[in-house]
Amino acid sequence: MKKRALISVSDKTGLVAFAKGIVAAGLEIISTGGTKKALDEAGVPSLAIEEVTGFPEMMDGRVKTLHPKIHGGLLGRRDLDSHMAAMRSHGITEIDLVVVNLYPFKETIEKPDVTEAEAIENIDIGGPSMLRSGAKNFASVAVVVDPADYELVLTELQAGGTTLGTRKYLAAKVFRHTAAYDALIAGYLTNVVGDSQPEKMTLTYELKQSLRYGENSHQQAAFYQDALPVSYSIAQAKQLHGKELSYNNIKDADAALRIAREFEAPTVVALKHMNPCGIGTGDTIEAAYDFAYAADPVSIFGGILVANRTIDLATAEKMHQLFLEIIIAPDFTEEAFAVLSKKKNLRLMTLDFSQKDQSTNNETVSVLGGLLVQEQDVVKEDPANWQVVTKRQPTKAELAAMAFAWKAVKHVKSNAIVLANEHQTVGIGAGQMNRVGSVKIAIDQAEAAEMMDGAVLASDAFFPMADSVEYAAAHGIKAIVQPGGSIKDQLSIEAADAAGIAMVFTDLRHFRH
Repeated sequence: MKKRALISVSDKTGLVAFAKGIVAAGLEIISTGGTKKALDEAGVPSLAIEEVTGFPEMMDGRVKTLHPKIHGGLLGRRDLDSHMAAMRSHGITEIDLVVVNLYPFKETIEKPDVTEAEAIENIDIGGPSMLRSGAKNFASVAVVVDPADYELVLTELQAGGTTLGTRKYLAAKVFRHTAAYDALIAGYLTNVVGDSQPEKMTLTYELKQSLRYGENSHQQAAFYQDALPVSYSIAQAKQLHGKELSYNNIKDADAALRIAREFEAPTVVALKHMNPCGIGTGDTIEAAYDFAYAADPVSIFGGILVANRTIDLATAEKMHQLFLEIIIAPDFTEEAFAVLSKKKNLRLMTLDFSQKDQSTNNETVSVLGGLLVQEQDVVKEDPANWQVVTKRQPTKAELAAMAFAWKAVKHVKSNAIVLANEHQTVGIGAGQMNRVGSVKIAIDQAEAAEMMDGAVLASDAFFPMADSVEYAAAHGIKAIVQPGGSIKDQLSIEAADAAGIAMVFTDLRHFRH
């Protein structure tokens, strides 16, 4: 009796050529529904599933392959006499090759207007069952879930049969595939019922890029993207020019994109080592770049730039004067691209900034032995709701600068201090073990650049004591924005009043560890 292959695929890429190769290798094909129709139209002989099972497809195709003559042919161990006797007794023929890919559940739920009923109908049952049965019995059965493996399997079939090593490789791929498929279904239904902290966390990602190395050259690394693509993300940015992204590039670019989405006006974010070194806004993208560059013309060297408007020629010519790693923008004019692409290693990337407010999935961070999950810090704040806690009220210009500084400080590693005017950051203190240390760094930077005039100070968390306010006052700061909430808030308020500083409480902390 001929060996049998079972083919049932939604994705028919390469199907006909592969099926012809299977027949040429001496296998008899069993197929179902649309797959059989495609094979019939191509003149490839195959048995209908009902010819094997003795039962017609029923219930709108929900039940067709869930039958002992299918699963017995897949699961029966060829090395056990009892299994082979049972197969002979019940007229079950061995199936040595399974070619299955699944109902397009992912593509279905990606549709913006998908209904729950439509999603449910695209949950495949028979397909994963056949895949798992065949993969469990990889000692004898080859299971193909990816058209990319057709050539490998055909080559081995033509040489006499698939090897155990290949069958193991294919089995592992099958279980990854079905696990990812089930994770998407679990995630979809979990969202439907609104369970924010399910007892099991099922996540799935797809390999986007193998990286040369990780944070350091001795560390292996890879970049995986969400199975359901997030439009405003470095994973979906289109690279137009330059060398391959590195692990650190990707992390830095992600951090810069998070900052850029805070702003509506033309804005440029310059970033180094996960912290902004300059943020500027202006009436044009060139003016925004000028402000971002002036904020820290030293640290921007070797940094990443994200601009939320098309890069024009004038801006490109200024950027071209620096060594930069990456520039991300909605677009580049033809002239701007011609200038910037003269540097062969500079990565030039485009991204759809119109989708920036839709990228609010939970974020995850790995720790030893586990995973932390939290909502993104994308709360929308209205400065009109801030509380002035000092005798002096902030001026209109100070309030505008505070609003700018507050958007920036939430993206600086805590303890975070940002000095800014209404157009740009002028001093940034990041990641210090005490808050006054960050205050000193930010003020030192602003003073060295002679940019203290009109600067306000933002702190991502409350002042645990009055020393930060006192230091700021001694260096001319006249307005402070902070969350408040310390048991010693009154000491900071008194220090501000003594120095004539206007201070507002936002009632929201923005730690970024």
